[in-house]
Amino acid sequence: MGRGLHRERGGRGAQLPPLPGFSVTEADAAREREKARELRQSQWWKNQIAAGVCHYCGRSVPPAELTMDHVIPVARGGRSDRHNVVPCCKECNNAKKALTPAEQILDALDIPEEPGEE
Repeated sequence: MGRGLHRERGGRGAQLPPLPGFSVTEADAAREREKARELRQSQWWKNQIAAGVCHYCGRSVPPAELTMDHVIPVARGGRSDRHNVVPCCKECNNAKKALTPAEQILDALDIPEEPGEE
């Protein structure tokens, strides 16, 4: 079996730590969720979803079905601003969970374990 990030960090449902240099309090997370709600109402976001394309898989999706994904998740220190949110389909958003795109790629590689590793 591979040794993806989900195993190294305690299972797929485990809480991932903030990225280095970031600390996240519940108040910070609540503030970022509020900023995300405001951003969803902006003309900028409406223009982003109007194209109807998932940022990750490139599939055409009806704009109303696109979700807002934080490239660096809020729970990991990401912010709700134009530089950190992308439109994506629900399938990609659910698959990404609290991983960064780089972590998701590494997790998908499913590298075989070295002998002697758990």
